[in-house]
Amino acid sequence: MSQAVRWQKSSYSGGGDGNTCVEVAHLGTHISIRDSKAPARATLTFPAPAFVSFIEALKARPSAG
Repeated sequence: MSQAVRWQKSSYSGGGDGNTCVEVAHLGTHISIRDSKAPARATLTFPAPAFVSFIEALKARPSAG
């Protein structure tokens, strides 16, 4: 029996119903992301180390605002 995937929204999801962001799920060796406005649609899945590198690169960028 497979375990249900636990999706988490970003703390930056916005006000109201908070569905203007992406959701992330940790799947052991992989990370999946999906659009919180359309959760039944396709997801993107990456090896965990690649996703961590992506997030670290985003954090290292200067702020645009």
